[in-house]
Amino acid sequence: MKRDEILEAARGCVCGEREQDYGSPEDSFSLIAKLWEDYLQSHCVWDNGCVDINSKDVAIMMILLKVARIAGGSKSDDNYIYIAGYAACGGEINGQ
Repeated sequence: MKRDEILEAARGCVCGEREQDYGSPEDSFSLIAKLWEDYLQSHCVWDNGCVDINSKDVAIMMILLKVARIAGGSKSDDNYIYIAGYAACGGEINGQ
């Protein structure tokens, strides 16, 4: 794929139905940031201020991204499917 094709595909994503499905990027990203910040502060920041994020944390944060999209009004079943997928991956990682 050439760069102009990539940019056109990206334009279709961010300027098309995506906003109808997930709300404005500003609102969606703000909610995602709040969920991630709360999670990171309670699970990934040590008393000395160091941050430690592992693969299980990424699975949980991706679930939170989908939760934010649902909370923002998305009706897409894909969000629930991806939550299940991220939960399965996180559960497997947790069991290792």
